[in-house]
Amino acid sequence: MFTLHAGVAVPKQTYSMRYVAGQPAKKIFPSSMNELGRSLPIDKPLTVSNVLRVMVWNIYKQQRMNWLSTLAGYGKASQLVLLQEAQTTPELVKFATSNYLAVDQVPAFALPHYPSGVMTLAAAHPIYCCPLREREPLIRLAKSALVTVYPLFDGYPLMVINIHAVNFSLGVDIYSRQLDPIGQLIGSHRGPVIMAGDFNAWSKKRINALYDFAHSAGLLEVGFEDDYRKRAFGRPLDFIFYRDLGVVSASVLVTDASDHNPLLVEFEPSLRY
Repeated sequence: MFTLHAGVAVPKQTYSMRYVAGQPAKKIFPSSMNELGRSLPIDKPLTVSNVLRVMVWNIYKQQRMNWLSTLAGYGKASQLVLLQEAQTTPELVKFATSNYLAVDQVPAFALPHYPSGVMTLAAAHPIYCCPLREREPLIRLAKSALVTVYPLFDGYPLMVINIHAVNFSLGVDIYSRQLDPIGQLIGSHRGPVIMAGDFNAWSKKRINALYDFAHSAGLLEVGFEDDYRKRAFGRPLDFIFYRDLGVVSASVLVTDASDHNPLLVEFEPSLRY
């Protein structure tokens, strides 16, 4: 069974888990973009200054010893942390809920003890949430994406897409299919957008499909002067795209705390025009 949200067909069983300090975890099912209405609810904005700091990191299921110190050292300074391959271990949930107002994770698949998937840590509560999953065609495990919207200090709603793209597929049909509902949601959004994560763009066809998607969605790519992003077959896997924002700084942190290096970007919402 499927339900339709802003023209996007989403399986009813797809949900995210929301973690908030002092509250039990709860399931969040996809909501309609129409629920945003014409006026945003009064809530704490994502940032109260003119700088929005974002960290994007495939955390490799927390398999390296120093993942927490790296996340704490750089994540605490960010209003948004977009993690891929995040396991909901007690250590990660404690860190996330101690330092962020709202934490949302889409369980892509369950490992022996904890679900793994994309996780978005935010300094504000989302006013919209749409979890998405796409099954890997060969290994039959799922990859996940999460679309959330947050109020900014200037009243504009910021759409944030955290994605871990399918990896093991022949051709780009399923790769593009995972992006399609995200494109529809971006198209229905009026305001700035950040789309980031591990896109597994390791082939020419995949990276061309990704760039075609970004162009059609009106997104620009964040560039890195010292580009130490994780690569496969010579191509970077991790990207940050944006719309209606200004980029103040962008860097790649070199670390052995994961098999991917974190991306660190500062945006300035007032530079959108």
